[in-house]
Amino acid sequence: MDRRSRTSANPPSRGRRRLWTLLAAGVLIAAGAVPLTLGSLAQADPSSGSNSNRPVHDVLTNLFEWNWPSVANECTTVLGPKGYGGVQVAPPQDSVKRTQLGNGSDTILHPWWEVYQPVDYNLTSRMGTEDQFKAMVATCRKAGVKVYVDAVINHMTGQGNLSYGGVSYTPYHYPDYTPANFHVPAGECPSSDGGIQDFNNLLQVFHCNLLGLEDLRTQTDYVETKLAGYLNKLIGYGVSGFRVDAAKHIGQEDLGAIYARLHNTLDGQRPYWVLEDFGGSPGLLSPQAFTTAGSVLGLDGVKQLRDAFKSYPADHVGSIATLRAYGEESGLTPSSKTLVFVQNHDTERNGDALNYKDGARNILANEYILAYGYGTPQVYAGFAFGADTNQSPPSTPDGQITNTDCSGANPTWICIDRDQAVANMVSWHNFVGAAPIANWWDDQANLIAFSRGNKGWITINNGPAAQTRSFSTGLPRGVYCDIISSASFSNGNCSGTSVTVDRHGMATVTVPSLGSVAIFRGSKIS
Repeated sequence: MDRRSRTSANPPSRGRRRLWTLLAAGVLIAAGAVPLTLGSLAQADPSSGSNSNRPVHDVLTNLFEWNWPSVANECTTVLGPKGYGGVQVAPPQDSVKRTQLGNGSDTILHPWWEVYQPVDYNLTSRMGTEDQFKAMVATCRKAGVKVYVDAVINHMTGQGNLSYGGVSYTPYHYPDYTPANFHVPAGECPSSDGGIQDFNNLLQVFHCNLLGLEDLRTQTDYVETKLAGYLNKLIGYGVSGFRVDAAKHIGQEDLGAIYARLHNTLDGQRPYWVLEDFGGSPGLLSPQAFTTAGSVLGLDGVKQLRDAFKSYPADHVGSIATLRAYGEESGLTPSSKTLVFVQNHDTERNGDALNYKDGARNILANEYILAYGYGTPQVYAGFAFGADTNQSPPSTPDGQITNTDCSGANPTWICIDRDQAVANMVSWHNFVGAAPIANWWDDQANLIAFSRGNKGWITINNGPAAQTRSFSTGLPRGVYCDIISSASFSNGNCSGTSVTVDRHGMATVTVPSLGSVAIFRGSKIS
């Protein structure tokens, strides 16, 4: 019978052991299996080091809706050489392909969100073919960059009748599913219109259609088998984990049951499993409660970064001195369970976060998350958009996404992963590992400085004027290359500004307006 208290016209058969989440008891138990401690879902963390004496290799980038050849090229030419540990790619499954515009103000035939409305689980997407996807994963792995897939497993479509793979469908009728596989036709959604009317209502959040998207019965053996089969195919191609879209609407129990069906990755580890759960809901619907089922996206953290670097509304400047406490100290989810970013594709559009239009402040915020050491950091690289945030990525008239081009004075693609300061801070982050925050200094406004143990030091100026100060860096005496201003800083070379640290660990530095200075032992010149 079903795991939750509700009436079902067609209760699913139970031919296997089921996973039960006993939150009150604080354990995650599979019948007949060894209990796991609450929140200890056994999955691979992207980090390769866990103590202050080991470097890490855990920085991810989200190349939002880049096509597969462009991702492969970025892994080889940028991500691998710069020390990125992984790349998140767009949902690769077949999806709706709109053939006509809707009513009213709808003017974009192929909006970015097409890929978030699956039709089947063949890898025929806007980003390329199955062979191109497989080649991309292999190329990235060879470059030392793991691939993480944005997995849409809560729902199918909410519109249209044709997919990019050429599949025809009608509501609740797909190659893999019939109406019996959806909550609304099965009579399991308690709302009057089949949609979520109350985002604090547990049954509505789990069993009703999100924004008209047809909600799968993820508690049934059949649906779980289909979803796990799709994810396991990706794992077989070399994928190392998943960002689970709309995980809040799947629920912890169903997520755990699907995860239990997944194979180990080609690295011999459990897949990384990070869940999308926007905050604002109570109890079992909160991001904290979802850490029992995996890691979570740092969606509340992006608001704190926004308000520190650029208070809301946009005509005010915040105070980055407030970021002395960021992460668990500021009320966010545990560091070991959080994927941290300045923005993603939703928050850069809905006002929750900074975005590329914030220019230098957006870059500084990315430097900060790479330096501070809370969570697993992810750098977002997407594409430009105008007043209509539904805008498609650069694509052909037929909707196929074209190759990424970051060149030109006003590029359409916003390649923040390549930004000199951000990319060089990946090396800084990898080197300092888990060394603790030390030597914090701030002016109680918009100039901060801190070290990570005695391995690296950074100062960030979010103010309107350059400032010259003497700082305690925690680093040994010597001359260091500022990696923010330097295109190269290896083997004693420095193409930018140098910083002299005296025998007391002090350095006098001029920090540019809306700029920064960063040094670490790996950038020592003499």
